[in-house]
Amino acid sequence: QVQLMESGGGTVQAGGSLKLSCTASEFINDATCMGWFRQAPGKEREGVAKIKTRDSRTFYADSVKGRFTISQDIATNAVYLQMANLQPEDSAMYYCAADRYCRGGLSNLHKSFMNYWGKGILVTISS
Repeated sequence: QVQLMESGGGTVQAGGSLKLSCTASEFINDATCMGWFRQAPGKEREGVAKIKTRDSRTFYADSVKGRFTISQDIATNAVYLQMANLQPEDSAMYYCAADRYCRGGLSNLHKSFMNYWGKGILVTISS
Protein backbone atom coordinates (compact mmCIF):
# COMPACT_ATOMS: atom_id res chain seq x y z
CA GLN A 1 0.00 0.00 0.00
CA VAL A 2 1.46 3.32 -1.06
CA GLN A 3 1.75 5.85 1.74
CA LEU A 4 1.82 9.59 1.19
CA MET A 5 3.08 12.05 3.76
CA GLU A 6 2.67 15.80 3.64
CA SER A 7 4.88 18.38 5.31
CA GLY A 8 5.44 22.11 5.29
CA GLY A 9 2.13 23.41 6.54
CA GLY A 10 1.68 26.16 9.09
CA THR A 11 0.43 29.68 9.60
CA VAL A 12 1.36 32.59 7.39
CA GLN A 13 0.08 36.12 6.94
CA ALA A 14 -2.05 37.08 3.98
CA GLY A 15 0.12 37.81 0.98
CA GLY A 16 2.78 35.40 2.15
CA SER A 17 4.09 32.15 0.70
CA LEU A 18 4.33 28.55 1.80
CA LYS A 19 5.67 25.37 0.21
CA LEU A 20 4.09 22.01 0.86
CA SER A 21 5.90 18.74 0.26
CA CYS A 22 4.56 15.25 -0.25
CA THR A 23 6.69 12.13 -0.21
CA ALA A 24 5.46 8.77 -1.43
CA SER A 25 6.70 5.56 0.19
CA GLU A 26 7.43 4.13 -3.26
CA PHE A 27 7.38 4.99 -6.93
CA ILE A 28 3.90 4.17 -8.24
CA ASN A 29 4.35 4.21 -12.01
CA ASP A 30 4.98 6.84 -14.65
CA ALA A 31 1.33 6.93 -15.69
CA THR A 32 0.36 8.35 -12.32
CA CYS A 33 -1.13 11.76 -11.76
CA MET A 34 -0.28 13.29 -8.40
CA GLY A 35 -2.48 15.97 -6.96
CA TRP A 36 -3.07 18.42 -4.16
CA PHE A 37 -6.51 18.86 -2.66
CA ARG A 38 -7.82 20.98 0.17
CA GLN A 39 -10.76 20.98 2.51
CA ALA A 40 -11.92 23.91 4.58
CA PRO A 41 -14.25 23.39 7.57
CA GLY A 42 -17.79 22.73 6.40
CA LYS A 43 -16.81 22.49 2.76
CA GLU A 44 -16.23 19.73 0.26
CA ARG A 45 -12.73 18.55 -0.54
CA GLU A 46 -11.66 20.31 -3.71
CA GLY A 47 -8.86 19.73 -6.16
CA VAL A 48 -6.16 22.38 -6.35
CA ALA A 49 -3.55 21.10 -8.78
CA LYS A 50 -2.36 17.95 -10.54
CA ILE A 51 0.83 16.86 -12.25
CA LYS A 52 1.48 13.96 -14.56
CA THR A 53 4.51 11.91 -13.55
CA ARG A 54 5.45 10.97 -17.11
CA ASP A 55 5.81 14.43 -18.61
CA SER A 56 5.32 16.90 -15.74
CA ARG A 57 2.30 18.52 -17.40
CA THR A 58 0.21 20.37 -14.86
CA PHE A 59 -3.34 21.57 -14.31
CA TYR A 60 -4.73 24.04 -11.80
CA ALA A 61 -8.04 25.04 -10.34
CA ASP A 62 -9.06 28.53 -11.42
CA SER A 63 -8.96 29.72 -7.83
CA VAL A 64 -5.20 29.13 -7.55
CA LYS A 65 -4.00 29.60 -11.11
CA GLY A 66 -1.09 32.02 -11.22
CA ARG A 67 -0.47 31.75 -7.47
CA PHE A 68 0.24 28.05 -6.88
CA THR A 69 2.80 25.87 -8.62
CA ILE A 70 2.90 22.09 -8.48
CA SER A 71 6.17 20.31 -9.23
CA GLN A 72 7.79 16.93 -8.72
CA ASP A 73 11.10 15.21 -8.09
CA ILE A 74 10.73 11.71 -9.45
CA ALA A 75 14.09 10.60 -8.04
CA THR A 76 12.81 11.11 -4.50
CA ASN A 77 9.11 10.31 -5.10
CA ALA A 78 8.25 13.84 -4.04
CA VAL A 79 5.61 16.32 -5.12
CA TYR A 80 5.56 19.95 -4.09
CA LEU A 81 3.03 22.76 -3.95
CA GLN A 82 4.52 26.24 -3.90
CA MET A 83 1.85 28.69 -2.79
CA ALA A 84 2.20 32.44 -3.17
CA ASN A 85 0.05 35.46 -2.42
CA LEU A 86 -1.91 33.39 0.05
CA GLN A 87 -5.29 34.67 1.17
CA PRO A 88 -7.50 33.75 4.15
CA GLU A 89 -9.76 31.73 1.84
CA ASP A 90 -6.79 29.45 1.12
CA SER A 91 -6.90 28.25 4.73
CA ALA A 92 -7.67 24.54 4.79
CA MET A 93 -6.35 21.06 5.35
CA TYR A 94 -4.22 20.23 2.34
CA TYR A 95 -3.99 16.67 1.10
CA CYS A 96 -1.59 14.97 -1.26
CA ALA A 97 -3.15 12.28 -3.43
CA ALA A 98 -2.30 9.90 -6.27
CA ASP A 99 -4.37 8.70 -9.21
CA ARG A 100 -2.50 5.52 -10.05
CA TYR A 101 -3.14 5.52 -13.81
CA CYS A 102 -4.44 9.06 -14.17
CA ARG A 103 -7.85 7.56 -14.89
CA GLY A 104 -9.60 10.83 -14.39
CA GLY A 105 -7.30 12.68 -16.74
CA LEU A 106 -4.95 15.49 -15.87
CA SER A 107 -7.63 18.18 -16.01
CA ASN A 108 -10.10 16.35 -13.79
CA LEU A 109 -9.70 17.52 -10.21
CA HIS A 110 -12.48 15.43 -8.73
CA LYS A 111 -11.42 13.56 -5.63
CA SER A 112 -13.15 10.31 -6.65
CA PHE A 113 -10.38 9.35 -9.10
CA MET A 114 -7.60 9.41 -6.52
CA ASN A 115 -6.44 6.03 -5.20
CA TYR A 116 -4.11 7.06 -2.39
CA TRP A 117 -4.30 9.90 0.12
CA GLY A 118 -2.06 11.45 2.68
CA LYS A 119 -3.38 12.34 6.12
CA GLY A 120 -3.35 16.04 5.39
CA ILE A 121 -1.60 19.08 6.74
CA LEU A 122 -3.07 22.32 8.03
CA VAL A 123 -2.49 25.65 6.31
CA THR A 124 -3.80 28.76 8.04
CA ILE A 125 -3.67 32.23 6.55
CA SER A 126 -4.09 35.12 8.94
CA SER A 127 -5.47 38.44 7.75
